[in-house]
Amino acid sequence: MSAGDSPNVDAAEIDPVTLEVVRNGCVAVAEEMNANLVRTGYSPNIKERRDCSCALFDADGEMVSQAENMPVHLGAMPFSVAAAVDAFKGDLHPGDAVLLNDPFRGGAHLPDLTLVSPVFADPESDDPRLVAYAANRAHHADIGGSTAGSVAADSTEIYQEGLRIPPVKLIERGEIDDDVFGMILANVRTPDERRGDVRAQEAANETARERVHGMVEEYGADTLEAAFAAVKDYSERRMRSEIENFPDGTYEFADVLDDDGRGNEDLPIEVAVTVDGDEVGVDFAGTASQTEGPINAVLAVTSSATYYAVRCVTDPEIPPNHGCYRPISIDAPERSLVNPEPPAAVVGGNLETSQRVTDVVLGAFATETPERVLAACQGTMNNVTFGGTDPREEDGDADSEGEPYAFYETQAGGFGGRAGKDGMDGVHVHMSNTMNTPVEVLETAYPLRVLRYALRPDSGGAGEFRGGLGLRRDIEVRDHTARFSLLADRHQHAPYGLDGGDPGERGAVYLYDDAEEYDADEGEKLPQKSVHDLAPGSVVSIRTPGAGGYGDPANRDLAAVELDLRLGKLTPAAARERYGVDPE
Repeated sequence: MSAGDSPNVDAAEIDPVTLEVVRNGCVAVAEEMNANLVRTGYSPNIKERRDCSCALFDADGEMVSQAENMPVHLGAMPFSVAAAVDAFKGDLHPGDAVLLNDPFRGGAHLPDLTLVSPVFADPESDDPRLVAYAANRAHHADIGGSTAGSVAADSTEIYQEGLRIPPVKLIERGEIDDDVFGMILANVRTPDERRGDVRAQEAANETARERVHGMVEEYGADTLEAAFAAVKDYSERRMRSEIENFPDGTYEFADVLDDDGRGNEDLPIEVAVTVDGDEVGVDFAGTASQTEGPINAVLAVTSSATYYAVRCVTDPEIPPNHGCYRPISIDAPERSLVNPEPPAAVVGGNLETSQRVTDVVLGAFATETPERVLAACQGTMNNVTFGGTDPREEDGDADSEGEPYAFYETQAGGFGGRAGKDGMDGVHVHMSNTMNTPVEVLETAYPLRVLRYALRPDSGGAGEFRGGLGLRRDIEVRDHTARFSLLADRHQHAPYGLDGGDPGERGAVYLYDDAEEYDADEGEKLPQKSVHDLAPGSVVSIRTPGAGGYGDPANRDLAAVELDLRLGKLTPAAARERYGVDPE
């Protein structure tokens, strides 16, 4: 059946089989988009770490399906799609694509570039019909600004953080706008890498166009539109049913960010979660005002973290789309840490504050239903950037000039213990669902060397089910002077334990002046939000937080303690102190 053959169809008329087939088809579209983005991406940040996300939206700009990628991207991406649609309402055509990253117009932080492409039925006709939008978001390793990697821990306003792009047509009727693209590439340190990653984003959306066109041919535009609505309604019904399982009332919780890097410490994030029948309201009254440092989280990021946390305590099998967010309302005070006004610095809001929003919303639910909630995970993304001029020869050419490079990476840590199970060791948690940069790739792509990469024994909080362990990753600067930026948290306040469990170990970062005299026990402890110029041979030792434990440590199974001892995850001294076990 072609797009013009479909009769008008209502969402309620979609039968269960068609609903499920279309729903899974939409998920497959998003997953294939993401696979192509990762496969064709140019930078290690996308190809290896997979710091990107893809989703499919209906003609109203409401999310229908997503690939299971970065939670902090996916809950916020609808804000970017809405901004793109609003900016070009009535002026979108087959082959167009809108690019943006402005955090105050639907973005998250400047390194995250979102590409939105309309999808039309019968695109070659005189009157093509808009049926969907394909969108993806990718974290670019540099988008300009004061620091290589564009994650400046010392920024105080968004203008220092990189190139700010409002919704703009990068591609019009299938042709890329070289003037717009040239302007972007002229403002970044690694233009070839950026060009390749943006073209990979374009290819991902083209994949979606092809697949949606196939769905239109299969079902017709009217039936497909109705099926999109039915998929969202289905998720809404299931989410409302889950929320009704919680007791009515208001659950409160508070935690803090260590600081903003500008001398402002112990910044509170407070939440009151109110369950009323099949709806939940999340109020951030009492949260700190927006601050000078770069940890302000725009509303899109705050919403993303909140949606994610609610999904964590409900049924994870509910299809994530616009429908499952309908029963959730969010009240974030203006000019606060979770809803700032421009020109606030925001690069760390997406990275660090999003994690603490997750912690407090989950903590609130834990006051009533701890069995549904895990103890606090590491609570930080441990962002590190290195930048400078690569001193290595290119293709054996001794006369070649060094090229600028920008390396960005988040570091894994502990995953919280939960009822019936220990936390996972050394994983990216909550709002960060990326992978690491493999040592071999890191050392090939950048003038850096990894000297040590290991779990941190004893870093997980004790409990009947212990918290996951943090990591240690020591990186040497090779044969050049580098600019290093550190943006992290949980160095002062430990991740909380739950239901009698102990907190996880806090994080720390140390600087060593000379790799040849590298001593694992000595070094300069760096402020957790700071920027440094590093001499050749310097070593940065990143030690990420462990997670909180769950349940009384006295109830831990002896066999589990002995296994941790054998695997080197627990030292004999900690076994005696935490669990009363005296290893022979």
